[in-house]
Amino acid sequence: MTQRPFAAVERFMKVPAGRPNLLWSLGLGAFGLAFSITIVAAYLPPLLDRFTNSPVLIAAVLSSEGIFAIALPLVIGPWSDTFQTPQGRRRPFMAVAVLPMAFCLTVVAFMPSFWLTALVVFCFFFAYYIYEPPYRGLYPDVLPPDYYGRGQSIQHLMRGTALGLGLVGGGFLFHVWRPSPFLLAAAVTFWACGATIALVPETGGNQRVFEGVRTYVARSLRILKDEPYVRRFLIANAAWEGSFAAARTFVVLYIVKGLGQPLSTSSAVLATICIGYVIAAIGSGPIADRIGISRVIFFASFLYGGGYVVAGLAQSWHNWYYAALFPVGVAGGTVMTQAWGLLFKLMPPKERGTIAGLATTTKGIGLLCGPLLAGAAIDLLSPYLTATHGYQILWPICGLPILAAIPIVYSLIKIEQRSTQPA
Repeated sequence: MTQRPFAAVERFMKVPAGRPNLLWSLGLGAFGLAFSITIVAAYLPPLLDRFTNSPVLIAAVLSSEGIFAIALPLVIGPWSDTFQTPQGRRRPFMAVAVLPMAFCLTVVAFMPSFWLTALVVFCFFFAYYIYEPPYRGLYPDVLPPDYYGRGQSIQHLMRGTALGLGLVGGGFLFHVWRPSPFLLAAAVTFWACGATIALVPETGGNQRVFEGVRTYVARSLRILKDEPYVRRFLIANAAWEGSFAAARTFVVLYIVKGLGQPLSTSSAVLATICIGYVIAAIGSGPIADRIGISRVIFFASFLYGGGYVVAGLAQSWHNWYYAALFPVGVAGGTVMTQAWGLLFKLMPPKERGTIAGLATTTKGIGLLCGPLLAGAAIDLLSPYLTATHGYQILWPICGLPILAAIPIVYSLIKIEQRSTQPA
């Protein structure tokens, strides 16, 4: 009898026998989202570099993602809590966003000017953040708490695979023909994100309620005020997402312009990080479900943030860096994989969409601030850090927020333990 695909991974992660199809179907949405945003973040900067030489201006276009991530989830998240249809409450929002995302990715590389390219990117971000908050809220709706860690592991295995394919394969495709990675991303996003909508069952209803933008924003702010543990997580999440966004935006330019290496070197570096990310995605879930998600994040954060800070000392490329990058990739993958699993344990069941929206909003704050801060620092310090044209400052900018979030994660260890104890 033919074995299921990824059967060995399922056995390692102790995926429940009745749920593997559901977990992989949920993960397809993450694959589509990660592949599309990776292509945009990694290969839009060299695309925009044809029109401007300013890192700040390029960072401004990419960090505008943060504006959409801040504003839209405050409405979309709580709205999806009250929007009951025969197709469910999350999936209708996801369905509305799929085709616009694919269309924007199809046309973005053919725009003839900086501002037209930016406009298409803004439309893509708008559709992306209609899809993401309900998608995040779908996880705790359909999975039991005992499998949040493993659910996030499979999601981030898919996300890490998409990240690797996007960064490495996208680099080679971009070198051959600049529009090709964006066209591939359009197809992948349409089919992967659409597959989650088609394959994941969701309880339906017949109450299409829209209570108004002010009501939904007020509900989000009330939860921010009344749920201190959720608030702590959101602060840490902003730090993690800001660091990730800054690294994602400038890593290719750092290797190519800062260290003077060819694009093939950047692809090899990204492949190394992605392998570490995928290993973390596979291994961290069972460990987190056994000893606690916050405890796993706590220990991994030291290597993740510390590795970034030490990387700021590099002024030239050496091949032994690959060995040093790999464990940092594992640690970073562990933090980013398990973050949302921790949030699922902190959120009240009736407010899942709202809190998922708030978490996406804090992600937006990180996305807005991280690349802009890194881009400004590179511009300001380029006359002084001449060996790398200022780009080496990127890594301390990324590492310090991760280290600053460690005390917050530590404070949530006991809270998570109490949340998992039977009433």
